[in-house]
Amino acid sequence: MPAGGSSLFSGFRVLGLYSNHVPHALRYHLKHREFYVVTAVGRSFHTFNVNRLGIVAVSNSLPDDITCLAADRMLVFAATGRLISAFARNKEVVMHYNGHEQEVRLLLPLGDQLISADSGGDVIVWDVQSGEVYLRLHFDPATFDVSAMMHPSTYLNKVLLGSSQGALQLWNIKTSKLLFTFAGWSAGVTVLQQSPAVDVVGVGTATGRIIIHNIRLDETLMSFTQDWGPITSLSFRTDGPPTVASGSPQGHIAFWDLERRQLVTQHRHAHRTSIAGATFLQGEPILVTNGADNAIKVWIFDQEGGGARLLRIRQGHSAPPTTIHHHGNDGKNILSAGQDGTLQSFSTVHERFNKNLGHGSVNKKKEKKKKKGLTYEELRLPAITAFSSSVTRQSDWDGIVACHRDRLATTTWNYQRCTMGAHHLQPPGSRRGAIATAVNITSCGNFAVIGSSCGRVDVYNLQSGLHRGCYGDDEKAHNGVVRGIATDTLNQLTLTTGSDWLLKFWRFKSKKLEEEMKLNAAPASMKLHRESGMLALALDDFTLVVVDIETRRVVRKFAGHHSNINDMTFSPDGRWLVTVAMDCTIRTWDLPSGSLVDCFLVATAPVSVSLSPTGDFLATAHVDSLGLYLWTNKSLCGPVGLRPLPADYQPAVETLPGVTVEETEQEVNSEEEEEDVYQSAEQLGAELVTLSLLPESRWKSLLHLDEIKKRNKPVAPPAAPAAAPFFLPTVPGLTPRFATQTEHETQSKVLNWGVLSQRSDFICTLESALTTGSFDQPLRLLKDCGPAALSVELNSLAPEGGGARELLLVFIQMIDSMLASGRDFDLAHAYLALFLKVSQSEHTHQLCRLLL
Repeated sequence: MPAGGSSLFSGFRVLGLYSNHVPHALRYHLKHREFYVVTAVGRSFHTFNVNRLGIVAVSNSLPDDITCLAADRMLVFAATGRLISAFARNKEVVMHYNGHEQEVRLLLPLGDQLISADSGGDVIVWDVQSGEVYLRLHFDPATFDVSAMMHPSTYLNKVLLGSSQGALQLWNIKTSKLLFTFAGWSAGVTVLQQSPAVDVVGVGTATGRIIIHNIRLDETLMSFTQDWGPITSLSFRTDGPPTVASGSPQGHIAFWDLERRQLVTQHRHAHRTSIAGATFLQGEPILVTNGADNAIKVWIFDQEGGGARLLRIRQGHSAPPTTIHHHGNDGKNILSAGQDGTLQSFSTVHERFNKNLGHGSVNKKKEKKKKKGLTYEELRLPAITAFSSSVTRQSDWDGIVACHRDRLATTTWNYQRCTMGAHHLQPPGSRRGAIATAVNITSCGNFAVIGSSCGRVDVYNLQSGLHRGCYGDDEKAHNGVVRGIATDTLNQLTLTTGSDWLLKFWRFKSKKLEEEMKLNAAPASMKLHRESGMLALALDDFTLVVVDIETRRVVRKFAGHHSNINDMTFSPDGRWLVTVAMDCTIRTWDLPSGSLVDCFLVATAPVSVSLSPTGDFLATAHVDSLGLYLWTNKSLCGPVGLRPLPADYQPAVETLPGVTVEETEQEVNSEEEEEDVYQSAEQLGAELVTLSLLPESRWKSLLHLDEIKKRNKPVAPPAAPAAAPFFLPTVPGLTPRFATQTEHETQSKVLNWGVLSQRSDFICTLESALTTGSFDQPLRLLKDCGPAALSVELNSLAPEGGGARELLLVFIQMIDSMLASGRDFDLAHAYLALFLKVSQSEHTHQLCRLLL
């Protein structure tokens, strides 16, 4: 049976995606007077303002992943494979550049031109506006493989190319001539960067050398050596101190003093992966960096001795998340544990509320003494495999307990302080080789129940971290690995399940076994809805079992998944059970009816799922994906018809949601481009009427002009001046000349009849409309007239006012066309009423009766 997608959930947005291995591009907006950083994330790029690191724009998706980025004042250029795309307003594709035969790996905007280089040795100069090829150069990759490009400052139409063989070439792209070849330093060039001084450039090599070279004199001024491998990025400080920053593949950043020619300071582990890009803001002591660890960091240089400190950060998981849970009762925060070993909290409201609880350490005291022979990685704990959280007593002591890969000891975490707690919970006399596999915090927040691979289930006090007993005879609750643990709301029951196919019910306080239930297969995981007392178990045979913990009987069985069930979650009211599996499906089961009510496919298999306590968002984590994907619950927005799905139901693929711009942020546009304005249709339908956009004062008072004139009539006539006027009368003309007394007296004060008989523009356009049949121009002139001028125009149509009978007929035809078209309906009635009032002749009324 074909499907039409999910009827219950709709993709909303993704959290925690900020950057990848592609170097960022920096822009400055003259109108906003603000810097913006552009980072690539998969097939699209994001634009952040540097002041707050808030996302202001998200581009449309491209057919493939972005391999390099560049930006100028107007456009953002992104390369995907052999295709180069130009984006306007940081979002829309306005131009494509096709011509490369290999993958494009370098982009350089230069005025009205764009220079691109691919892995096959082709360097193409494009005309940005037309998209045509201005110049094409070809290099043999065996002798000169282009690895870096730069435009030297003040060098008109010049481009400096660096190669992986070590040589440099200076080209004139206008004349297509090679101007000079630099021999190099017997090492591949990885970075070229212009220094604040003219003619001086910084060269980064694959051996870790940084060369400050004068290209005008072909003279090396100084050089430094970095011990961390190749130079991945270079940037010169432009606000005063002569400092250059260099990045490394290990994530370290070094700062070198160009005057003293020595290392000033260094930041180790600034990023967890290689430094993709590092750029100083023009004229500011601020450095922006990004890396493949999904992080954007802003550093400020305000420390003594020229050191920098972290000012702002936007960071997600550097490795895919494995377990996610909503934290708190408001559903606004999601706790996520990733393969990178970090525990982070993502806010569904705004990114500024995100928290990074950090990476677990073996011992906090040893971490502070890591200079004494211990390496950075030796102190780190492995990735978190399972965790449980509670907000009941999190303000008093640690409220999160986590299990780590291949470790028996579990760690505690404090959400409010955003740090790892002081306790390492480990059972006494534990077996060697056992590891913690399941954990659960009681509803009161005082105890943690932890299961291990050797079958032990232990209880700990979270305030003191002391061991408070264990379940089972011989300190063993199961004859196999403990797969799941749960406690009820009142701390009366403890439920455990293991690989021995048993579900056991224990008294929480006395730790005695009350009952056990044999399952049809080994359970993989377990989830309890405390309010309803429904316990869901995912079995290894890809089926689901729901047990009522009050009656201790199986009340529902579900089958439909075709692979391992990774995770499950209940709705807040306990009516739905949402499950995710390796078959790339997300299924929703209705417990009262015992049927499948919703199912849809995703591109990559989901590994974890969590439904918010308020029921508004469903969060999922997927294989090989760094983000958390949010899905909105359609049933909260309107009625959703859920029906039982048949057994042969074929789910449709739902696209994973993307990043959305926060409502509080403003999208940045180029200064030269105007925003698109929606143009409404002049007439929506033939059966409808459209009113004019003129104010009511222009047409509503037309029938009351006499009353208005009477009301505005002055009480007394203006008094003549007692003395002579200050300004003497002059004769009109180009040459200023005072009027003589004879000229002033001979001028007649009676107006000539020919002046009054002159026809207005309205009458002329009305006569021409009789031949053309279009009354748009005379109607436009009437709209520009005020009430008094409109009355004068209509009075001049009649023969008594200097008009003619034909003009009356044409005006009535204009009113008839306005009524027939349905446009300016209010004006047509107002003009017709005024026309009948000022034209009181019998002939006028006869014309109206004949036409209307």
